[in-house]
Order: sequence, then structure tokens, then C-alpha cells
Amino acid sequence: MSERESMDFDVVIVGGGPAGLSAACRLMQLAEAAGQELNVCLVEKGSEIGAHIVSGAVLEPTALQELFPDWVERGAPIKTAVTGDDVWYLTGSESAVKVPALFVPQPMHNDGNYIVSLGNVCRWLGEQAEAMGVNLFPGFAAAEVLYEDGRVAGVATGDMGVAADGQHKPTYEAGYELRARYTIFSEGCRGSLGKQLMERFELRRHADPQHYGIGIKEIWEIDPAQHREGLVVHTTGWPLDRRTEGGGFLYHAAGNQVYLGYIVALNYSNPHLNPFREFQRWKHHPKISATLSGGKRISYGARAVNKGGLQSLPELVFPGGLLAGCEAGFLNGAKIKGSHTAMKTGMLAAESVFEALQSEAADASVGDYTQRVKDSWVWRELHAARNFGPAQHKFGNLLGAAFIWLDQNVFRGKLPFTLRNTDPDHACLKPLSESTPIEYPVPDGKLSFDLLSSVYLSSTNHEEDQPVHLQLLDPAVPIRNNLPVYGEPARLYCPAGVYEVVTEGGEQRFQINAQNCVHCKTCDIKDPAQNINWTVPEGAGGPNYTGM
Repeated sequence: MSERESMDFDVVIVGGGPAGLSAACRLMQLAEAAGQELNVCLVEKGSEIGAHIVSGAVLEPTALQELFPDWVERGAPIKTAVTGDDVWYLTGSESAVKVPALFVPQPMHNDGNYIVSLGNVCRWLGEQAEAMGVNLFPGFAAAEVLYEDGRVAGVATGDMGVAADGQHKPTYEAGYELRARYTIFSEGCRGSLGKQLMERFELRRHADPQHYGIGIKEIWEIDPAQHREGLVVHTTGWPLDRRTEGGGFLYHAAGNQVYLGYIVALNYSNPHLNPFREFQRWKHHPKISATLSGGKRISYGARAVNKGGLQSLPELVFPGGLLAGCEAGFLNGAKIKGSHTAMKTGMLAAESVFEALQSEAADASVGDYTQRVKDSWVWRELHAARNFGPAQHKFGNLLGAAFIWLDQNVFRGKLPFTLRNTDPDHACLKPLSESTPIEYPVPDGKLSFDLLSSVYLSSTNHEEDQPVHLQLLDPAVPIRNNLPVYGEPARLYCPAGVYEVVTEGGEQRFQINAQNCVHCKTCDIKDPAQNINWTVPEGAGGPNYTGM
């Protein structure tokens, strides 16, 4: 086996999302202010910065203003101010009730926020970081955590040019060891290395299980007559039943484009439920189809999102490193926003790491990061929103919504108790025998579409002759257990058609189409047997989102 080359840095950052890039920029700002030189490396598995970023997105600019007060002068791609907020309760496939502003939870109001492409914002942040001297390594997947004396010592990138059978191809190149005194992990929701760190250092021992949703998004170009730049629309209710959490969004961006999507909480119980097809039929509701009719779909993507909130946060610090952004789960469910909290926690991580670097002790702790987070507005936000998710789970959508309104609008998040949700999402599925089948309409090719044509719009590409990055702990479980009990739900919850049950010679076989994977991580979260382990494929593989 080829020996890996090693490169040494002061800090390694894993993940080129808003948290990692904000951490990188803040580190360089601190170094410049102190008159020091700092060697910082940021490694990103996407082919370029922003290639794997998909989000709604409505951005609250609080953290950005702190990081770059002159962000307007710097040309940040943040132009479309929110001009209106509509919230609709869809009572059926043809009917809806507009929720009066008075009854919308206060955190969902978007005054002062902007409709953005988060991918483009990250590209811009990457440009700022690179101009400040950060070493950006896109197209390299961090595949392994390096340890020395029980302490994280950096990461190793995955080998390139390995065939599906494990043999080295002529293009083989060993991965690189990226070593540093401190490593900031900001892989985003359900990061593969973060999951390992939480287990090794028992970071979740005092936390509730993390909870998740699957978010599916499309970008459309629409008839200018239907376009209202700056309008933010959210929906709840139909097509989901009253016990299943979720809802839709439609944001009127610049240039006659709309960003629309649907989020389904992954604690749903009916194994027949198909989040992709729920999204497709949602678009046929008159409140949505009126905007889309005559338009053209130009992009598609999907990504899991955290929704556990404060009670689900793990311990943030371990020897040699820390967790930032959605790696830890800092999304504010009441606001349906996590970019601003990701950026801020990335900045706080940078401040703690920079202070530790000033110590002569090579193993100086970054433990003050936890206190920095607790002293920040991020913690105050999450504390005020702490009952949002558990209330929906405990009381259902309607009673939960009433509780949330009281909690947020009357008590301002200061009720003297904290609700909890200790049921892991993967444990919430009911057997087929206890569930009602769901009939989905055939896509019409105008508003609703099939799965494979959707994945095509994500520009997903993997080197096909490589080891499958979706690992089954027990290859027999899908057919032996999941299929008879749950109908093998991976076929339905995956928004990219990765999983199939095929019949050959009278025998059923579980097939993994890994080349379709859009890196959403839903399978890693929702598989009822927790039998699927999502690992990184060869670097630069996966979706290549533009404008998402």
C-alpha cells in the first residue's frame, strides 16, 4: 500500500459550508489583527465550494454582519430582501386558509431577511477565505479521523482511483494526511466523521437523540406575471396527515425564479410514505400551481436537516477538535433557519481555536468554545425555541401549532419547563400491517415529475468503478427483515432512487445504485435497523448544484 503524504497546518476545517467557511475567515481575521501568520486548510468533498450546498433559503444576516460588516461593498450575492410573508394551512387538495399574521409564530416572520442561494453565498465566502490566505481543497473527501495519544490530530482524505473490487486502478492516488493542532468539524447535517467522533468520545451521552427532516428542493423559472420578488410563502397541512410533521415553502427569488421545496420530518410512522412524491403532489395544490403554471423546472436537490434543537445538542468539544454548525445541530426549528447559527458557531469555534493556539502547550483545550456558545445569541435563540419540535411530536400538528403559538408569541419561549423527544426517528416506523397504503398520482410532466429525471437535474456524478460508499452492516437485513415488516422503506424515503428491490430468477435482491446518491444522508438516519452507514465516496463525487 502506498504511504500517504502528510501536510501540517495550524488548523484543519472539514466542510465548506457556512460554518466551516465562516470559521476559516474568522481565524484569518484574528491572525491579521494579532500580526500573526496562520496556516489554515479547509477540505471540501464537493467538486467546488457550494457544489453540495442545498437549502431553502431565507438568510438572517445577523452573523454575516458580524463577520463582514461591509458585506454589501464586498459584493455578497445577497440582494433579494423579503417583502412579504404568507403562511397557508392547506385544508385539502383544493382548499386552503391563510393564517393571519397574528397567529404565525413570531420567529417565522422574516422582516430584515433575504432570499438567497446558499450555494452562491458559500462560493462568495470561499472567495473571501481564499483571498485571506486559507488553503481551500475542494474535491477531496475527508474519509478518516487521525488520532494521536487519544487526541484528534487531523484527517485523512480518501484514496482516489480504487476499483469496486478494492484493486488499485492505473489512476490510483493515496489520500493525504492533513494534520493540525486543532480540527474544526463542520460537515453539515449527519456528518460521517462527526458521527464517529460522537461515538468515540460519547458526545451524545447527555443529549436527546438528534431529530431530522428530509428537505427536497427545486428551482423554477416562472411567468413574470406570476412573480413577486421577495415574497416568502410557507404551507402546512395537506398532503400530509395530521400526525406527520412537515410543510412546503416557495420563495420568490430574483430573475423570475422561485425556490420551492418540501420538508418531511423523519419521525414519520407510515412506511408507505414517499417524501419525494408528497412534494410532487403538493405542487398541484392551486396555491402552488398558480405560481408554477407555464414555468420551467431547472434544478433539483435534497438534503437532510437537523430539527432536534437545544435538547439534542451533543457535547461540542473533544481533545484536539470541536463541532460547529449543523454538524452539531444548531438549526433553529422555530425559524426554519440554520445558516446564521452555523456561521456564528463557526466564528465562535475559530475564536476558541485561535486562543488555544496562543498557548505553548500543544494540547491546550478549546473547552471555552462551549461557554462561548452558551453566552451567545445562538444559545438564547435555541433556548427560546427548545419546545418547538417536541411539541409537534407530542401533541400533533394542530394542537402542537396552538402550543407553539402560545409558547412563542405569548410567553416568548420562557415557559418554565422543557419538553423532550427521546424517540429516535428510525424507531418511529410502524409495520406495514398497522399502516394505511398511500396512493400517489402519476406525474404529469408539467408540475410533477419522476424521480430519475429529477436526479438528472442535480448533475449528480460518481465514478462508477469504485467501492460502494453506502455500506450495509448486514447485507441480509433489507430482504430478511425490512422487506416483510416495512416493505423496505429505503425504496421510498430515498429522494434519488438509490435503493431498489429487484427480482431475479425468482429471488429478491436489494440493489444499491450508489451513482445516484445526492448525499442527503436520509438512509443513514431513517433505516429502521440502522443497517446503512453513509460514508464518503471518492472526492468530487455527488451532486454539482448551481444556484441551490
